[in-house]
Amino acid sequence: MLLAVDVGNTNIVLGIFKDQNIERTLRVTTLSVKTASEYGMLFRELIPDWREVKGVSISSVVPPINPTLRQVCLEYFRLDPFIAHWQADLGISMKVDFPAQIGADRIVNAAAAYRLYGGPVIILDLGTATTCCAVTGGGDFIGGVILPGIGISMEALFKSTSKLPRVELDRPDRVIGTNTVASLQSGIYYGYVGMVDGLVARFKDEMGSEKALVVATGGFSPVIARDSAQINEVNPDLTLQGLKILYERNRPGEVRK
Repeated sequence: MLLAVDVGNTNIVLGIFKDQNIERTLRVTTLSVKTASEYGMLFRELIPDWREVKGVSISSVVPPINPTLRQVCLEYFRLDPFIAHWQADLGISMKVDFPAQIGADRIVNAAAAYRLYGGPVIILDLGTATTCCAVTGGGDFIGGVILPGIGISMEALFKSTSKLPRVELDRPDRVIGTNTVASLQSGIYYGYVGMVDGLVARFKDEMGSEKALVVATGGFSPVIARDSAQINEVNPDLTLQGLKILYERNRPGEVRK
């Protein structure tokens, strides 16, 4: 059994793999102030069959938590984890100015998308932040963009305006809103759909590939994909699948005796 750990700014997602399939996923709040003992006990509580875990693969965009999670793996699972980084065997080449600055989530998603779908491929991650990354047909990661995610954008709007009410992200039937709530929902939803499609169109133009496959992941991806003219595939487990792929390519030695 493989434990895949995707550490995001908001949540930590745990993926339990048995054989080639994800058996279940679990989600906990990301708190860098938690100790190894606290995380270790929590993981054991969430994973009753924790003794069956034979490997751990980690992707993290919260560097302060990495030593803690490594300690958890060593002390509570007796395993030396694989922690995704740009110098690992990725199956793709990092053709950017400063590869060490690329977030582990972007690297893992790109490696997974290229392995699962081939190239050229464009990866949209619609989570706390929104990222869009490009991998060529030859497997070169050539860069991308980073911008505020939908949740962050909505929160900034509500905090910065005194009269606008908080609304849930929803898909209105009409673009032109006839009241404030409908106007907000339409602006957020269709505005983001338009932004995503515009970005992807520019990516394809610069890549010289109109047929590049577009794969979306992240919590907001199923919602935005409903009206996107560019998104071809929605894969909510792309990062977890990538962690499994990279673990198998790099397979660290076990500590357990």
